[in-house]
Amino acid sequence: MKPSRITAFATSLLLGAVLALTGAASAHAAPTVAAVDYVALGDSYSSGLGAGAYDSASGDCKRTSRAYPALWATANKPATFAFTACSGARTSDVTASQLTPLNSGTDLVSITVGGNDAGFSDVMTVCVLQSQSACLTRIATARSYVDTTLPGRLDSVYTAIKTKAPSARVVVLGYPRFYKIGGSCLAGLSDTVRTAINNASDHLNAATAKRAADHGFTFAEVAGAFTGHEICSGSAWLHSLNVLNVSESYHPTAAGQSGGYLPVLASAA
Repeated sequence: MKPSRITAFATSLLLGAVLALTGAASAHAAPTVAAVDYVALGDSYSSGLGAGAYDSASGDCKRTSRAYPALWATANKPATFAFTACSGARTSDVTASQLTPLNSGTDLVSITVGGNDAGFSDVMTVCVLQSQSACLTRIATARSYVDTTLPGRLDSVYTAIKTKAPSARVVVLGYPRFYKIGGSCLAGLSDTVRTAINNASDHLNAATAKRAADHGFTFAEVAGAFTGHEICSGSAWLHSLNVLNVSESYHPTAAGQSGGYLPVLASAA
């Protein structure tokens, strides 16, 4: 074979090998994952109250880039991100003012709601300022509300979400237990009261999980993620009573948002 033909033959073989390798690589390349359209709804646990660095444009809603929805959006670069969660929101506030961004193209929705309906803030006020008996009575009232009234309120929110975003994956996140029993706190509430508050949180989460499941939504509990980081743990991801900023009391810190809530959403989303 003449040198020119040998060169051409070798070039042809090399080109064929390159094309074969390129084709094989393309065949095994990971498929492109479409960016999602994400809407974050809910109350102060979703807006990020307690984490600081609040967006002044959000006003009393106290939304922050340190909240788990914003952290997830930063890490995952969704196609669109609407953050309407608002501190103090009840179920009726979510349906009245937070659902506008939802539509048939929404892929992912996250929400925490129900704590304000059940009177979480008032429970903590009574327990901190009044007698143990008054505290336990107020907790019992809150539990009764969770049993009798809250399920219907949650249904109204979940139905509205499903109607506006029928194809979305909806992640309903729960609330942490507040206290490590027998922990490092030397003063303040008794362990009897702390245990009752923790049990009330579990009761609220159980009711919320049931309603979420009945609507085909994913309930993501966070109590496990906060274990070892409760108030009185010595490494708390929750504010205790904050006399300088009372509204932040009993809410996750920035570490609670990033170390507690964010991994739970990331796993469920």
